[in-house]
Amino acid sequence: MIKVVLFDLDGTLLPMDQDEFMKAYMGTMAQKLAPHGYESEKLVPAVWNGVKAMVMNDGSRSNEDAFWDAFCEVFGEKARDDAPIFENYYRNEFQTVKNSCGYDASAKQIVAKLKEKGYRVVLATNPLFPSIATESRIKWAGLEPTDFELFTTYENYHFCKPNPKYYLEILEKLGVAPEECMMVGNDVTEDMMTREMGMQVFLLTGSLINKENKDIAQYPNGEFEELLRFIDEQL
Repeated sequence: MIKVVLFDLDGTLLPMDQDEFMKAYMGTMAQKLAPHGYESEKLVPAVWNGVKAMVMNDGSRSNEDAFWDAFCEVFGEKARDDAPIFENYYRNEFQTVKNSCGYDASAKQIVAKLKEKGYRVVLATNPLFPSIATESRIKWAGLEPTDFELFTTYENYHFCKPNPKYYLEILEKLGVAPEECMMVGNDVTEDMMTREMGMQVFLLTGSLINKENKDIAQYPNGEFEELLRFIDEQL
């Protein structure tokens, strides 16, 4: 019996072309930080090194610590002292990145419908971002952080997708088994792997990511309209 519905964010509740989003994200960050000694030629690779460190995190530290340890390998420990500059970026310039994303009112409708039906709703977005950035992206999707029982950020999680331990960390906090959950996402590799853990799944195809070219017919799939129908008929 399904008790919890987990949603991905980027490309799921928040429609987007990932390449366009990253171009806008990295571009605005580089422009903001260049005057503070973070030239873009070094900044962008350093950020990606931090992302890699989070994806490879073995759980011995938070994703936040994994990111900053890797980032400081490039820019030195002084970078930690500049954390307020990064936070200022997320409060201001990052907000313009919304223009690279889409919007679908069905996202809020689906979340509200599930909560009305008594389901626990969780935002299982890859915890590569600080909370301030994730809260912004939730709002870009027409939702509020309080719409979710929990949402995952780099401060509070120790693994990343597609590591099963990322999902297990969520389930442990919720006190539920995989068989009591359904995962809704747009990334075949990162989101649909939860089926192997025992979860029900639904693949949202509007901003589909299928890097391994898997046959998506093996998963219940479709756009928001099909997801609403699936919820009505199957849950």
